[in-house]
Amino acid sequence: MTGAPPTILVVDDDKGFRTLMTTILERAGYATTEVATGEEAIDVAHGERPALVLLDVKLPGIHGYEVCRELKETFGRDLPVLLVSGVRTEAYDRAAGLLIGADESLAKPVDPDELLALVRKYLSPAVPLAQGERGVRELTTREWEVLGLLAQGLDQKDIAAALVISEKTVATHIQRVLGKLGVHSRAQAVSFAHRAGLAPPPG
Repeated sequence: MTGAPPTILVVDDDKGFRTLMTTILERAGYATTEVATGEEAIDVAHGERPALVLLDVKLPGIHGYEVCRELKETFGRDLPVLLVSGVRTEAYDRAAGLLIGADESLAKPVDPDELLALVRKYLSPAVPLAQGERGVRELTTREWEVLGLLAQGLDQKDIAAALVISEKTVATHIQRVLGKLGVHSRAQAVSFAHRAGLAPPPG
């Protein structure tokens, strides 16, 4: 495993929405930075360029469209910008966003699967798929089950309860999964599972 996971800048004045988005993205193996205003978004992006920006249209101060235009003028097409709006959701609103340079436009409430599909469309895998291909074939049925439950967002305690085993045993299975996939954290293992379209075997 080389390099850090891609960082996604989440821009929204609604803290609850930011928390939801960062939770979804981090569970998929991405790093996140969150800010509440357009001014902060521009400052943060200029300080350390993110891999992708999830940008609300309606922001206090500088409007989301203006932020998008500024980011595109600075970084060009290499910085994907996904616009999000809870008020401007008609087709012509989405078209307006695309005309100023946005790569995609999402309506609130954002569907997690749609969000992750778009993020993966523009970013390289947080964990290279080829890296764990051999390890995937070596996973036991129980390790598949543990990986599948991790991918669903369950923690170690919940996994233990679901499989009726001890937390210590779960920890052992997780370490074996990480070793076989060649990754260094649970987030990377989950990202690998999502990117590869992996699911626990039936039965």
